[in-house]
Amino acid sequence: MTMKPTRVEATIAGKKLTLETGQVARQAGGAVIATLGETRCFAATTAGAGRDDIDFFPLVCDYREKTEAAGKIPGGFFKREGRPTTKEILTMRLIDRSIRPMFPDGYKSEVQVMTSVMQYDGMNNPDVVAMIAAFASIRIAGLPFETTLGAIRVCHIDGKLVAFPNDKDRRDNSRLDLVVSGHEDGICMVESSAKELTEDEMIDALTEAHEVILQIVDLVNELVDRAGKPQMEFKAPSIDQGLRAEVFRYEKDLSKAMLTDGKHERGAAVSSVRDRVIEDLTRGVAEEELKNTTKNIKEFFGDLKKHCERAAILSGRRVDGRKWDDIRQITIAPNFNPRQHGSVLFTRGETQAMVSATLGTPDDEQVIDGVEEEYKKNFYLHYNFPAYSVGETRRIMGPGRREIGHGMLAERALTSVMPSRESFPYTTRIVSDITESNGSSSMASVCGGCLAMMLAGVPLSQPVAGIAMGLVSDGDEPAILSDILGSEDHCGDMDFKVAGSGVGITALQMDIKITGVSRELLSAALEQARVGRIHILREMLKAVPSPSAEVSEFAPRMETIKIPSDRIGFLIGPGGKNIRQMQADYEVRISIVDDEGNVQIYGTNAEKVKKCRDAISATMETPEVGSRYNGTVKSVRDFGAFIEILPGVEALCHISELGEGFIENVTDVVNVGDEIDVIIINVDDRGKIKVSHKATLEGAESSDEEKGDDDGGDDDRPRRDRGDREDRGGDDRGARRPRRSRRRSSAR
Repeated sequence: MTMKPTRVEATIAGKKLTLETGQVARQAGGAVIATLGETRCFAATTAGAGRDDIDFFPLVCDYREKTEAAGKIPGGFFKREGRPTTKEILTMRLIDRSIRPMFPDGYKSEVQVMTSVMQYDGMNNPDVVAMIAAFASIRIAGLPFETTLGAIRVCHIDGKLVAFPNDKDRRDNSRLDLVVSGHEDGICMVESSAKELTEDEMIDALTEAHEVILQIVDLVNELVDRAGKPQMEFKAPSIDQGLRAEVFRYEKDLSKAMLTDGKHERGAAVSSVRDRVIEDLTRGVAEEELKNTTKNIKEFFGDLKKHCERAAILSGRRVDGRKWDDIRQITIAPNFNPRQHGSVLFTRGETQAMVSATLGTPDDEQVIDGVEEEYKKNFYLHYNFPAYSVGETRRIMGPGRREIGHGMLAERALTSVMPSRESFPYTTRIVSDITESNGSSSMASVCGGCLAMMLAGVPLSQPVAGIAMGLVSDGDEPAILSDILGSEDHCGDMDFKVAGSGVGITALQMDIKITGVSRELLSAALEQARVGRIHILREMLKAVPSPSAEVSEFAPRMETIKIPSDRIGFLIGPGGKNIRQMQADYEVRISIVDDEGNVQIYGTNAEKVKKCRDAISATMETPEVGSRYNGTVKSVRDFGAFIEILPGVEALCHISELGEGFIENVTDVVNVGDEIDVIIINVDDRGKIKVSHKATLEGAESSDEEKGDDDGGDDDRPRRDRGDREDRGGDDRGARRPRRSRRRSSAR
């Protein structure tokens, strides 16, 4: 039986957006197909039974870009999709960060939101389409979800804000790539990269995004009205108000402990209070109730800790003694690992990043393959967050979603100030290892990455710094916090990370836990972030005033040359023979950049790199009669020697052209490996070249005259051929040999 889907559609920002349900995945809690243009994404939401044995919300968000959606087959041996790509992980995070705060406190049912790309049209990126499908599937599933969400991408193209831009314009022409999710009361999640936009321009883009989101929210609500399940009633688990009140009686003791200097010292003081609370309040509790009572006390103590920190902030004093807009002390150690191309140890308060910059060749570019058109990146940043950075132990695995997300945020912050491929054709890799952490480690990676590249000699257009901001509000005057601690991130109402130069913003990430953040509040927060960012930039420039004039002595040396496009095959040689030989001879890497004949040579020895460049330039020459070369003897025959005058180009020097007078054996003059000066005397129609060493000898003509006088002045007497060698006795050869031997290379 064919099922007719329920479909709603609307034209939003000039494009038709369609949502449908009821035909696919009917056993899921809620399933939606969202279509924008001809890009289609599927989302299914299912909830399991509640779990009382955990103290967190077990939400899983997944997103996959199936290659068949773009008419591709996966690479690799198995021809099947494997671990998620960076793009997929980042989209999972966009969905998770948007919906997690919208579930009620205490809800602990396992929820899975599975999204995938069904079809990609090459124009409308599927990530935002998948977000809309996910939000709609949650709403029609009837889960206890506080509101209806929408998502939008906004770009800044030709001076105008454009919603739902096509991918080509987004990649090539836009100053902004902004993804926003929100609801009717405001925005709740922001992820953005930008090319030094001003704070006002960013606020305008956020405002435009929310206006479009309201239209998407209306469309989702229409689908919910027509096909949604009744929203389940959820009642948060009852709590022991008496026990909670007993825990809150220790507020004064905890507030005092939280003002202890130092993260670990503060943590020890807080733990001491917690242990005393548990001991006091579990005294006399029956054995069978002890475990549950202890668990409840810990939960209430967590609430009290959050309450105390917020109260301290709103009173004007943060737990580490700073004012709202104070930045922690910054310490910078340039060239921390001297043999790395660029390295720095960047410390801000109790957050520390050891960051390196490594320069490579175009062969080191990262190939990005997915449903979008394949492309290469010559700049990428990797972020690592080991457990020891927070004094913990945990299972050692590959990078998690958080590490992927923080690394990409830092990468986006620095991308807009990178030099062009034409002016700086190196591939640049940044690695940020967080060695200490107490908030704002991704922004420390931005600062450290910028400094490491400057030390490596990367000509950045502007230095870039990053700062993590927070917000605590109780309905009155909100507290906007600069350079937040980890605990302030946890207890605050909004956290946002802003990176940029002195000119403008290059990256923005925001998560909002409250509704109704006004434009005025956002403007004030971004302005305070700008002031903090400028302060950090000044500290950075005290340590590293400008990019190094030259790349690191340990970095590959680079030379660029352009050859005729029809000579690329000659440079490569049959089966790559020529290019491999040159790479071995000069200890370099040769990269043919494009079909136009642009060639780049890399190596650690600058002299060899230049020699290789000169050799390649020489191979592109067209040998002409009269041109002089210093060549190398490659082989010897009875009739002459074959001499390599250019890499891969050999010419014949006949025995009669090796020297003046009679020569009995070629090896009397040259041997394999000798270097010898020659002049081209003939190039035939087939490109075969003949050269003469005799023509390069000083006084060659006068020697002939002297030779004629020695023979009695008989100029008409014919020269002896090889049959006369016995009669000559070799005297004439002996007279000429010393001068020829002086022309030989020391290699002989």
